[in-house]
Amino acid sequence: MGCAIHDGVTVMNQLTDQAAGQRRGQVTGQSGIFDSRTLNLPNMITCLRLGLAFVLFRLISAEDWWLTTAALFVFAASTDAVDGYLARRYQQVTIFGRILDPFVDKVIVCGAFIFLLAKQGSPGSGVTAWMVIAIVGREMFVSSLRGILEQQGCDFSASFSGKAKMALQCVAVTICLLSLSPRLSYAWVLVIRDVLLWLTVGVTIWSGMVYVVRAALLLRQPPPALRGEDRATPPSRETEAA
Repeated sequence: MGCAIHDGVTVMNQLTDQAAGQRRGQVTGQSGIFDSRTLNLPNMITCLRLGLAFVLFRLISAEDWWLTTAALFVFAASTDAVDGYLARRYQQVTIFGRILDPFVDKVIVCGAFIFLLAKQGSPGSGVTAWMVIAIVGREMFVSSLRGILEQQGCDFSASFSGKAKMALQCVAVTICLLSLSPRLSYAWVLVIRDVLLWLTVGVTIWSGMVYVVRAALLLRQPPPALRGEDRATPPSRETEAA
């Protein structure tokens, strides 16, 4: 009888360990950042986007290539949806991809705003120093909050405000690049650009406040482990654009 109970307990422990392993495997089944699964198509697309970011910055500095630069930015930004879809569709979400994907997103968007800041004069990019500080500062602050909360097992995935912010930032950068082209030097283009920039900064600050309130509520709660809950499953690449 004692042996049967012991065997039953052993089987239950094995099943529990297996279930926990499956939950952890929802990210990738990886034991580390780099392994045989790291070199996959979604991660290669993400690395390509990082390379395109530096080409984009070079074109902004070179000037006289504004239409090409705008098209390149749109293409590079759109690959974010492609690599995320492929990673989820073919179950190739890796730890490396989860780290690199949001980093590249911030490099290409924040970097574009920083390089556009240097384009002053007539007509200029319309981007000012305080706009760049608001955008970059918000990204750094929210990323820090995410790191702290996810380390505690809290779910701090992207909300609607974060996705709206990202979409507006991409549209604003595209319009700013187009407005620098002599072929589009119309007054109405500059008006649309300025309105979009103001709207983008406003939504960026608002989304940051949303995340601060959300983080404050989560920090007031005991960690999931103390509540007898599993650690929150890390967000997929779909929810990284916060």
